[in-house]
Amino acid sequence: MKHKIEDLIRQAINTLIKNGTLDGSVSPAIQISRTKDASHGDFACNVALSLAKAAGKPPRELAQAICDALPEDHELEKTEIAGPGFINFFISSDTSQNVIKMVLAQNEDYGRSSIGAGKKIQIEFVSANPTGPLHVGHGRGAAYGASVASLMRAVGFDVDCEYYVNDAGRQMNILATSIWLRYLQEHGVELVFPSNGYKSDAYIFDIARQIKADHDGAFVVSAEAVMENIPDDEPAGGDKDKHIDALIERAQELLGEAGYLTIFNAGLDTILADIREDLEEFGVPYEYWYSEKTLAQRDLINTAVEQLQAAGHIYELKGALWFKSTSFGDEKDRVVIRDNGQPTYFASDIAYHMDKFQRGYERVINIWGADHHGYVARVKAAINALGEDESKLDILLVQFAILYRGSERVPMSTRSGSFVTLRELRKEVGNDAARFFYVMRKCEQHMDFDLDLAKSQSNDNPVYYIQYAHARVCSVFNQLKEKNLQHDIENGNNNLTKLTESHETELITKLSAYPDVIEKAALQAEPHSLVHYLRELANLFHTYYNAHYFIVDDNDVRDARLNLIRATQHVIHNGLGLLGVSSPESM
Repeated sequence: MKHKIEDLIRQAINTLIKNGTLDGSVSPAIQISRTKDASHGDFACNVALSLAKAAGKPPRELAQAICDALPEDHELEKTEIAGPGFINFFISSDTSQNVIKMVLAQNEDYGRSSIGAGKKIQIEFVSANPTGPLHVGHGRGAAYGASVASLMRAVGFDVDCEYYVNDAGRQMNILATSIWLRYLQEHGVELVFPSNGYKSDAYIFDIARQIKADHDGAFVVSAEAVMENIPDDEPAGGDKDKHIDALIERAQELLGEAGYLTIFNAGLDTILADIREDLEEFGVPYEYWYSEKTLAQRDLINTAVEQLQAAGHIYELKGALWFKSTSFGDEKDRVVIRDNGQPTYFASDIAYHMDKFQRGYERVINIWGADHHGYVARVKAAINALGEDESKLDILLVQFAILYRGSERVPMSTRSGSFVTLRELRKEVGNDAARFFYVMRKCEQHMDFDLDLAKSQSNDNPVYYIQYAHARVCSVFNQLKEKNLQHDIENGNNNLTKLTESHETELITKLSAYPDVIEKAALQAEPHSLVHYLRELANLFHTYYNAHYFIVDDNDVRDARLNLIRATQHVIHNGLGLLGVSSPESM
């Protein structure tokens, strides 16, 4: 109905242009919004306010002219001018009630549209380094990214979800060296573990033990061979970075290319497989897993740098190559090739984003942790310098999730390998609560995740409250069977005019708003707005359930009410499904 009203207003404006009331050059942005107060109608529009100056008329006078020029439509009961010049639209009750027929007919397709048809979108999210298990911070990005993808698909976009696997670079070398050192300790080699290594007592040791089981002592060397002439670590007064970097070189030297690659791949493959499994169990699938190593293998990093050089955006300083990112709004220029000839992480990022656009995506969405905010300007600068439209790249930042048990904060640390994993969270509260709680707020807002609330079976737990509404509808139809009564959908549709109670009209109005909610949530990448909608819908249903009987003696009223609650059930099921949450039939 929202789009129909927009079309009616456009026709009215064209009429006013033809009769000279409005100049033909006007091109108004027509915005239709749902009213919050039923006494103000169903929809409102401020077009008269935006056109008043151009028309040289008071807004209320222009609003009246627009109303007078509106084509007749049986679904539109009346219009009213409100305030300084808003136009309020009242929809006929028959039209409002027809939403029940629409939901029942369309079922899982209700709320879906084709506004994004033909547009190819890529969403890259999580992309955590494969150096350890996913933690609860990654979980929020996973739930948010998957929900945004589902919403965008629901309105017609062709969406690819991608995980960028950081399988090259220093952190992966630190991981491989850490695993090798633990492997040596498993063989009785006594050495002090580096302060800048991966210290977890769980997954690093597990991988080391598996290498021992598969290769026995093939990679064992003495502690003296490992530590000879290695710079002191930080606890001994040295530099922890120089210490670990020297150990990496020593590992590569002693193991040789083949041996080092065996250790390296054992860590990468094991952790990446764990990440894949964790995400799949969380209901977060990906179309593509993109390996960072392929950037070098396909020579994309050199190609990107050469393209920037050819465009005059690269200069040399002290043996390094620098990108003139300040020319595109960044706070300082950035090194892309170090003085030792090695590309920086940023150079890889440039090549990766160049490849994204070369794959034909019309819009690219990066969902990053909030700690990456400093990277936004430089990446957009590079996109601009490569000749791409930077407006096609959206970078959405997700704040960290803080865990609480009631009023007590759960201690979390990633410094020493002691952290709460996503798998541990899912095991404690379940996938449904985790997926739902993660998207309850805007992604850029901090969120407090109350573990006790997420596990509670009470009306205070929003996901339980919504799922309980779905289950309650199922229980009504179970009661119907127990009473040997039938639900006649067609009879219900023929008697929707009997749904005159205030609880019924409010519920009907809320059902009709669902397509608009989905469209807005998809276009603005805001799944939290769907969360709020479902909470409000569930509240209206529970209130209706507590105030009225559905299985009444009057067949016509009974069937009409059953149609209404069945439609409510469908919408709850559809909405929860887009958020990756199940719809239980009993609770």
